Amino acid sequence: MSAAPREPTSPRALLHLLFNGARALDVVETALGLGLLDALEPGPVTLGELASRHGFVPQRLYKFLDCLESLGLVQREQPSDALEATRYRGVAGLRAAAEAVLGPRALERDREKYDWKALHGRLPEVLRGQHAMSAASFDWPPRTPEQVEGFEASMAAGLGPILETFRTHAGALWPSGARLLDVGGGDGTLAEHLLREHPALSVDVYNLPATEALVTRTRERAGLPRERLGFVGGDFLREALPGGYDALSFVRVLHDWPAEVARQLMQAAFAALPSGGRVLICEEFRTPERLAAQFFWSYFLIGVDACSSRLREVEFYLDALTAAGFARAHVLPGPFELVVATKP
Repeated sequence: MSAAPREPTSPRALLHLLFNGARALDVVETALGLGLLDALEPGPVTLGELASRHGFVPQRLYKFLDCLESLGLVQREQPSDALEATRYRGVAGLRAAAEAVLGPRALERDREKYDWKALHGRLPEVLRGQHAMSAASFDWPPRTPEQVEGFEASMAAGLGPILETFRTHAGALWPSGARLLDVGGGDGTLAEHLLREHPALSVDVYNLPATEALVTRTRERAGLPRERLGFVGGDFLREALPGGYDALSFVRVLHDWPAEVARQLMQAAFAALPSGGRVLICEEFRTPERLAAQFFWSYFLIGVDACSSRLREVEFYLDALTAAGFARAHVLPGPFELVVATKP
């Protein structure tokens, strides 16, 4: 099936789609739930085949597929006016994308628990500094036990792509029997998954003391001994990073801080690691797709001055690691790219 290349969406077309966002999501969720995406993505499949298979009215299905086509999610080839002969193919990765964004465990659903409505309709005031997100709705850094637990649970919910990248490159990240310090390692969920896949590995989570109970809960739930999943309490803004580790990771940590603080943390990693030790940085580097995936946080954090979170180009980290003294700083590909560098 050949289809003409899709032209870039014009500003007006994009705004039409955005205005109809709720209806667009209804269409995609319906297509996912009915199993249409399973037939469309391998494609090509005719409208007649789809209508017969699912018991749909062909003319209604045609309009439904027009909605998907307008979103750039399917390609259409219509050789004649006979609607049932129209052929469709979903774009590559469509079903996985729909599951990730709209499925029951989607990050976007997790984000709905945050009080974004405190800003909705009040952006002019927010931009002028006349209104902001209240500390009760979101404080940075999180301060109350409830805020800490909610934030760490939200971070754990998005670990799937990160784990896939670690899984792909595990052999190049640390030596056998290594000790890893996961800086800002949340509730220990990342560490738990890594330990399950690498029996010779041990991980200490380095985080604020308020998170120790969360890491303890993760360790007990996983049935892991303290010797394999440990906790080191501290504040990396005020204290040196602990030593004695073969590798040290920053996973979605550095982008939350101003550039100078991020550089200082990479320098602290250099000071803490032994010769041959590796630093691992897994971040949401600035790309068009990541900007889109982070739209919620870009919007939400307009009203949170205390958080300087920003997506940076991967070159920022490569340059900063080299300036800190690391050698062979390079990028390993994956759903979340991983920057690796070694202390000479």
